[in-house]
Amino acid sequence: MYYSFIIPVYNRPEEIDELLASLVVQQYKEKFEVVIVEDGSTIDCQKIVEKYNQSLQISYYYKTNSGPGASRNYGMERAQGEYYIILDSDCIIPPQYLVEVDQYLKEAYVDCFGGPDNALDSFSDVQKAINFSMTSFLTTGGIRGANERIAKFQPRSFNMGISKKAFQESQGFGNIHPGEDPDLTIRLWKMGYTTELFPNAFVYHKRRIDWNKFYIQVNKFGKARPILDQRYPEYSKSFYFFPSLFILGLIGSLVLFVDGFSLFIKLYLLYFLFVFVLGSIQNKSFKIGIYAVYAVFVQFLGYGMGFVKSLYILRVKKQKAEEGLSEMFFKK
Repeated sequence: MYYSFIIPVYNRPEEIDELLASLVVQQYKEKFEVVIVEDGSTIDCQKIVEKYNQSLQISYYYKTNSGPGASRNYGMERAQGEYYIILDSDCIIPPQYLVEVDQYLKEAYVDCFGGPDNALDSFSDVQKAINFSMTSFLTTGGIRGANERIAKFQPRSFNMGISKKAFQESQGFGNIHPGEDPDLTIRLWKMGYTTELFPNAFVYHKRRIDWNKFYIQVNKFGKARPILDQRYPEYSKSFYFFPSLFILGLIGSLVLFVDGFSLFIKLYLLYFLFVFVLGSIQNKSFKIGIYAVYAVFVQFLGYGMGFVKSLYILRVKKQKAEEGLSEMFFKK
């Protein structure tokens, strides 16, 4: 098996340095390659890449900006491997990562897999809190941090593998962003391919974002879901409404509390108490526990507001997604 790591990057040379350094120390003993695709950056990482020419089999391409999905496709089209592993530039890879992937695929081969994300001790408190909110069973059901192989899993492109055959038949990622990874996954399902979660093939996902950028990110995640539900109604799930209902319920609970009815607001406070306790225990820090409460609130608010806006544009105004939500699409 010959693997190709596909890594798009945009204006983040310092991240590529950390990522490539982690790939140098992979415990996997066979040959693999690294393909870096510079997506129209004004601050390129070419000199960083050149540092690793002797220690990695590495290729570097510079192209005009067209978004991460098109950049991943661009890299896979030029890769030499039979199996592509797609990473975000803000990831750091544990030494055993490729050994774990190879073992999973030898035991029970699938044409597409996804892995969880985790946090390093060196990450900032905000990064650890955001990582908690994105992986905890209290928010996302823990699917991204599960400890068992899960079939019918929707891989995320910060840590995702796809065979050359599946890529060529599906033509890879579309031009929606974010949402390009579940879009590809569903198309693969419809073509008869299977996907799985490889729980031990995790990466350290740095997420170099502040609170405002986190809100913007999850808001776009919320906007993407009704677009995907409209495209693939057979894969729509009722729990996609949960963040929106959570925020509406919180507002309603505050109104009832003002009128003297406190039961529902107490339930919300109990939920956030659980978040605080679990976030504090997992990160061994009360400060991160407090940040985790805020991160969860931002996550639900951003996603919920984006979901409602997208639903209104698509279902009430009857606009096409490419017109009413043009910010969600890169031009082909």
